[in-house]
Amino acid sequence: MLINPGYKKLAYNPRGYSTFSEFYAFYLGEHQNPICRRLHVLGTILGVMNLSYLLNAGLYNYLPLFTVPGYALAWIGHFFFEKNRPATFKHPIYSFIGDFRMTYEILSSQREF
Repeated sequence: MLINPGYKKLAYNPRGYSTFSEFYAFYLGEHQNPICRRLHVLGTILGVMNLSYLLNAGLYNYLPLFTVPGYALAWIGHFFFEKNRPATFKHPIYSFIGDFRMTYEILSSQREF
């Protein structure tokens, strides 16, 4: 079953989230703007391509840079289109996982793009 299929905005839980599923419902509500979602998907795809290139080229010293396109596009989406702060600042691991899950759900036509 799809979590928060309509991207309904949910209040932030100041006590945090004990599971990824709880966080993911909130995370999706922070992505109501379709341009923001599209920038996330593009950034995630570019990040994976960047990681693949760096690994194949043996540029291991530059591996931390694979996240730059993803975060840059996501933050543009949040600051200029969604008009909110990315959840990355408070929940970096869950947010990173959320990007990949949302991208997968969108690309597999389970979720609105």
